[in-house]
Amino acid sequence: MAKPDPAAEKKERKRTIRWVVTIFLVTIFVSGSISLISDEVMENSGMAMAFVILLAIVMVGILFDIVGVAVTSADEKPFHSMAARKVPGAQEAIQLLRNAERVSSICNDVVGDICGVVSGSASATIALQILQNFQVAWPEVVSLVMSAMVAGLTVGGKAIGKTVAVGSCTKVVHGVGKIMYALRHLPDLLHKKKK
Repeated sequence: MAKPDPAAEKKERKRTIRWVVTIFLVTIFVSGSISLISDEVMENSGMAMAFVILLAIVMVGILFDIVGVAVTSADEKPFHSMAARKVPGAQEAIQLLRNAERVSSICNDVVGDICGVVSGSASATIALQILQNFQVAWPEVVSLVMSAMVAGLTVGGKAIGKTVAVGSCTKVVHGVGKIMYALRHLPDLLHKKKK
């Protein structure tokens, strides 16, 4: 039986610590920025627009949850044959699957938690707008209903999303791979159009 390599273990531990610190700092920065922007936008928009923004935030959380689950469920084999045939997005899909743990952490934990925090803040802003514009007998009920609605939409949406992600994991991962491929090759396409 091969002995574990202490140098390799130390290197892996350092890599993990660096990843945790990076993700911690990125989460703080992104969460703060998105909360600030959404609060400003929500306060300066009408109630209908505020509801649209809230639904968009919840949908982003659900979509990223689908990606996170699909990446941990998908098999790498189909993408190797696609990559051999030079199918756009196949190489990117392989990169996603080889980094499934980190991709899942970013999609499910970072983006998911940020969307949860921001949607909670957005629902509180909408509740405040309702109370300012309408006479309500029990103000506490408005806040409670908004919080319950956001929680229901998020949990229900993620439950449906997980079913889709597990059942169509190859399609989901390839779809994300195609988006990554398009973004990676966008400067080349823009450069060609200028010519």
